Amino acid sequence: MTFWESIYLPAIFKGMSITLKHFFMKKASIQYPEQQRPMSPVARGRHVLKLDDEGRERCTACGLCALSCPPEAITMVAAERKPGEENLYREEKYAAIFEINMLRCIFCGDCEDACPKEAIFLTEQLVVTEYDRKDFIYGKDKLVEKMDNRIDVTKRQTKEVLEFKKNKRYQHNR
Repeated sequence: MTFWESIYLPAIFKGMSITLKHFFMKKASIQYPEQQRPMSPVARGRHVLKLDDEGRERCTACGLCALSCPPEAITMVAAERKPGEENLYREEKYAAIFEINMLRCIFCGDCEDACPKEAIFLTEQLVVTEYDRKDFIYGKDKLVEKMDNRIDVTKRQTKEVLEFKKNKRYQHNR
């Protein structure tokens, strides 16, 4: 070991040069509340239960979304449609209780892939923070979209899916 290596001066100067070089580089972080990073159009965020064009719920409580959910975050209770409720539900069976535990959800998108009626989608909206654990269990009151505030989910679908939907032969879900 030489004299200069024994006093560690070259190593110190090399470390300081790296530090000074990074000091004058452009910052990679952003000031979050004031600036927001652009989200991808296919980002997976808050869930929404879609309504059809007449304002009826699409979900038929088949349970495929709950079965495909890896962390088992979705629970539902099916019920039969009563006479006079034709304007609320499309099918004879509907989800009387539909809940998603957002603390368990991993936002994988398997629920929207499994749904045969295209009733559930993940939007680009972020899940709102809460203070109590019970507030993270989203029921139909938070999940069902409002008719005056429809959410466009066509950005989440590939070109192949949109072409498939244009075919009149396969429009059984409309």
